[in-house]
Amino acid sequence: MERKHFELGDIVQMKKQHPCGTNEMEIIRMGMDIRIKCVGCKHSVLIPRVKFEKNMKKVLRSKASEEAQNEQ
Repeated sequence: MERKHFELGDIVQMKKQHPCGTNEMEIIRMGMDIRIKCVGCKHSVLIPRVKFEKNMKKVLRSKASEEAQNEQ
């Protein structure tokens, strides 16, 4: 299975919703564990990388692509 590609600052869609009702999270720390922050209520959660990769659906907005558009 191919590994999912994500970077620091990306907005990702998760399989399950956060209790506030949104399933969009921003990646704010990366390492063995990944810290994600809810876009809706700004609550942050630290989860193991393996669990994050399993529960992430897709990258909605990439930080790298936004910076490339701002430079043009």
